[in-house]
Amino acid sequence: MFLGIIDVFDPNLIKKFRFTSYEFDEKNFVAKLNYAFDDSYFFTEEITFNKSNQDENTIFTEEKRKAIDLCLKNLHLVAGSSYYKAAIPNEIVIENQKITKETAVFMEKLYINGLGEFAHRNNLDLKEKIKFPFSDNEKPSPSEIKLSNKTVVPVGGGKDSIVTIETLKQNNENIILFSVGNPKAIKQTVEISGLEHILVTRKLSPVLFELNAQGAYNGHVPISGIIAFILATASVIYDFDSVAMSNERSASIGNLIKDGLEINHQYSKGLEFERDVSSFFNSHIMKNFNYFSFLRPLSELGIGSIFSKFEKYHNIFTSCNSAFKIQEDKRVDRWCLNCDKCRFVFLALAPFLSKEKMLTIFGKNLLDDQTQLIGFEELIGVSGHKPFECVGEVEECITAFLLLNKKDEWKNDIVIKMFNEKALPNIKNEEEIINKTFSLSTDHRLNDKYMRILNAYSRS
Repeated sequence: MFLGIIDVFDPNLIKKFRFTSYEFDEKNFVAKLNYAFDDSYFFTEEITFNKSNQDENTIFTEEKRKAIDLCLKNLHLVAGSSYYKAAIPNEIVIENQKITKETAVFMEKLYINGLGEFAHRNNLDLKEKIKFPFSDNEKPSPSEIKLSNKTVVPVGGGKDSIVTIETLKQNNENIILFSVGNPKAIKQTVEISGLEHILVTRKLSPVLFELNAQGAYNGHVPISGIIAFILATASVIYDFDSVAMSNERSASIGNLIKDGLEINHQYSKGLEFERDVSSFFNSHIMKNFNYFSFLRPLSELGIGSIFSKFEKYHNIFTSCNSAFKIQEDKRVDRWCLNCDKCRFVFLALAPFLSKEKMLTIFGKNLLDDQTQLIGFEELIGVSGHKPFECVGEVEECITAFLLLNKKDEWKNDIVIKMFNEKALPNIKNEEEIINKTFSLSTDHRLNDKYMRILNAYSRS
C-alpha cells in the first residue's frame, strides 16, 4: 500500500529503498517479501510454492527451517530489484538482517549488471548508486542439509528447455519439471513430456503497477537471477539437490558497451552469473546445492538443430514474450510475429525444417516480409546493435542465412535477398563460420556425463 493519494510519482523524491521483512507460512507454503520507499510506499510480493500430494505432510525440521531461512534472506534481496528500480534512490537500507561483505558485493554486481539494460534505456547511471550495507562481523554459515539426488529442469515453454527435457529424458535421467507460473505453452510442454511438475506462482505487489502508471522508472530486471533463488528455496521444500538450466553460450554475449560497462539483456542467464551464483549458493546458503546450465556448450543454432527433431512439441512451443505477459488478457496465443524473439527463432529453425513446416508453426513467412528487414539487419550486424532480447550471436545468425542459401525454397524471399546483398559479399570464410557455430564450447560447468549426452545430440 502507499500513504496518501497522488496522480504523479516522482522517483527523485524518494530517498531510501528499505528491505523491511520477509516471512514464510509453513502451512500454506507462501513466502512474503516486504519492501518500502521511505515511509510512504509499501510493497509485498507473494511467492506460493504450490502443494502436491507428496508435500501435504511435509515436516519442517530445524535443519529445513534454517535452509529455507537462508534462501529467503537472499531471495528477499535479489527480488528487491523489481521494486528498487522504480525510483533507484541513493540509500539502500536492510532492516531485518545483517549481511556479509561478500553478500553485498554479489548483490551489487547483480543489480548493476542485471539492471544494465534498464539503466541504458532510462539514461541512468547505477555504478556509484547501488551500495548494499554490510557488517564486517558477519560470517557466512551455509546449511549442510542433505537433499535428495534429483534434478529439476525449469521449463519455459520454448525450444531450449524442451531440448534439455528430451535429451535428459531419452538418456533415462530422473528429472522433474519446474516453472514459475503456468502459461499455455508451459502447461502443454509439461503435458507432452509426461513428467512430474513443480509449480510456483509469483505475485508482484500491485503498488508497483500503480507507480509504473504514475511515472516510476520501469524496465528489464534480472528475472533469471530471481528465479535462481526461488529454485534454491524450492529445493528445500520439494527435496532436490540439482537444477539444470537451459541457458546457451550466446547468453553470455552482451548487446553493447556503454561507459565501459557491457550491457547484456541476458546477464543472469550468462556463464559469469552462473559461476557467481553457484559459488554464492555453496558458500552462503547450501553447501550441497548444484546449479548449472545443461545447454551452455551449445549455440542457439545448435539447439535449434536438435529441437527440430522433437516434432511432438512443434505445434505448442513458443518463445515470444507476448505469450508470457504478466497480465493474461494481454497475452498472444503463441507468436506476435513482429518482435526480435519471433524473428530470431524463425531464423534459427528455418535451416532445419521445410518451408511448409515453418509456415505451419508460425503461420507466416517472416523471411518474405518487407516490414521485418530492419530487425533481421540488426540480427546479422549490418545495422544497429544486437537486440535487447534473448537472441543468438551475430555469427550464428549469419550461419543460419548461409545454410538457407543452400535451400532453393527460400532463395526468392525478401530477407534472404537482403542478406545476400548487404552481408554475404563481406564473408570470406563461410565454412569456418558454420563449423564454429556448431562446435561445442569448452567454457561451461558440465560434468563428463552431461557432456557425453550433448555430444551424442550435437551436429557433427
